[in-house]
Amino acid sequence: MPVHLRADPSDYAPAVLVPGDPKRASYIAENFFDPGARCVNDERGMLGFTGTFCGVPISVQSVGMGGPSVAIYYTELIQLGAQRIVRVGTAGGLKPGLRMGDMLVAVSATPDDPTVGMLTQREAHAPTATYELVELAVRLGREQGTTVHVGPIVTSALFYDPRPGMMQRWRERGHLGVEMEAAVLYTLGAIHQVQTVALMTVSDLIDDAGGTERISDDELKAGIDRVMRVACQVVTSA
Repeated sequence: MPVHLRADPSDYAPAVLVPGDPKRASYIAENFFDPGARCVNDERGMLGFTGTFCGVPISVQSVGMGGPSVAIYYTELIQLGAQRIVRVGTAGGLKPGLRMGDMLVAVSATPDDPTVGMLTQREAHAPTATYELVELAVRLGREQGTTVHVGPIVTSALFYDPRPGMMQRWRERGHLGVEMEAAVLYTLGAIHQVQTVALMTVSDLIDDAGGTERISDDELKAGIDRVMRVACQVVTSA
């Protein structure tokens, strides 16, 4: 039994959604899983649930924020038998023309976080999603009428980044947005041969100086719900 997920392998499905927020894990289980999902972990308040989606086994596990935290939970989920892990969360929008509530599908994640280098023992690595999951997420998102943007993102180690001009330089190099977890997920997926993809709702628009315009609560809920419908289908796909 792992240290932080106090569960047995039979408690988790091979397909797992990984939001950061424990409350979001509860929301997903209650609103998107078939009735009857059960709590399989509450250690340190990091809630996990297992149930079914359209009859297919599925789990959701909260993982916290930032590389060191999520690396613990991704690793332990893999120890417990996870074969496909889909990050569902939010990102700050960098690309010109993004709108609040748009969906980002991260093909790759530039690691501005030392966690990735530690996992690869400082060997060069480009954290990249599983292409089949990217392709499926894009198609499903567009079929349901969501505005979907596909491309690279940045995984930062810092939420409050004091370095002047970083957002502008990331934007100029073609990054769609910035968040704090995907590069670690993609790296562990590559190391352990687990399928991964990160699907995110644009929750902020970030200007060149690092200032942000924040989405309203109602817009955020609607955007997250759109991503959740796609994510549940992606993670349980054959």
